[in-house]
Amino acid sequence: MILKDILSISGEPGLFRFIAQGKSAIIVEHIMTGKRSSAFSSAKVSSLEDISIFTDNEDLPLGKVFDRIFENETGGPAPDFKSDGKKLKEYFELVVPDYSKDKVYVSDIKKVVQWYNILQGKNLLVKEEPVTEDQTENESSEEEQKVAEVKPKKKAAPKSGKE
Repeated sequence: MILKDILSISGEPGLFRFIAQGKSAIIVEHIMTGKRSSAFSSAKVSSLEDISIFTDNEDLPLGKVFDRIFENETGGPAPDFKSDGKKLKEYFELVVPDYSKDKVYVSDIKKVVQWYNILQGKNLLVKEEPVTEDQTENESSEEEQKVAEVKPKKKAAPKSGKE
């Protein structure tokens, strides 16, 4: 999932969308209400793209966790985040079987499920398109064409007045 401009602000409920950078704060828009506000440098702001879930092997980016939930629910909503902790743990183990049971708490699972449901409800879950070799070759040849078009023409040597 592409989560680049989706933010979480500690102490604030819900998720926010990055709008603009100000002098001493960032302008954000609450995803559920659409209300714009400022997040000052004293607030702990985290991009969902930078958040990972601890697993027994490598950390799993939140986008990949959302992909797994999306596939498991066939695009529908996940269970309610206010459900029983045991049920949520069982559900999360189904989605991410190798998550670290020592480091990932029920509160973390609730937050992940809540965030997924917010994004799913607003149709903001955008899958990353896998890049194939053909696409990268096409992109590089297109870039080469653009560079060739932009190259400046050679200037003719100035004519001297002595002939």
